[in-house]
Amino acid sequence: MEYRMTIAGLERALPICKLSDDLAIGAFVIFGDQELTVACARDLLKKAPEYDYMIAPEAKGIPLVHEMARQSGAKKYFLARKAPKLYMRDVFSATVRSITTAKEQTLYLDKADAEQMKGKRILIVDDVISSGESLHALENLVEKAGGIIVGRMAILVEGEAQYRADLTYLEKLPLFRPDGTVIA
Repeated sequence: MEYRMTIAGLERALPICKLSDDLAIGAFVIFGDQELTVACARDLLKKAPEYDYMIAPEAKGIPLVHEMARQSGAKKYFLARKAPKLYMRDVFSATVRSITTAKEQTLYLDKADAEQMKGKRILIVDDVISSGESLHALENLVEKAGGIIVGRMAILVEGEAQYRADLTYLEKLPLFRPDGTVIA
């Protein structure tokens, strides 16, 4: 089963993946789809507020934030990592449990990145926002760093996220029953 939709002017088929006995999602995977990544970055940048830096969560947000930085001429963006890396010093964290993750995860930010964010306008970027848990963790990291959140952007929103007035996005993605029918 798949769900066909147009995103940034490009038609794509998203596989429908069962999450539980009563819920399935359209799996949006931007990895490897360079054409879609470029188009989504372009269209999101048209809607972006003024910002100094962008931040995205590891891992599916990486190609998007990278392409947005490339197109906008930004020389730096930040990543909230899923695990501390050897080069990271004085890390701090925020915990998250997203709709697509089987267990609780923690996102980490390096102190050096945090120092660069302090007092700066930060744009949060992700591929899909569903429950808002990953977004909440990113907000916590930016706030701990002393950054000023100026926007929250995603390619797609699904579930409760589509009703949030503080999100900027390209398209709404419905939730599904395991049989592939759309949940109204």
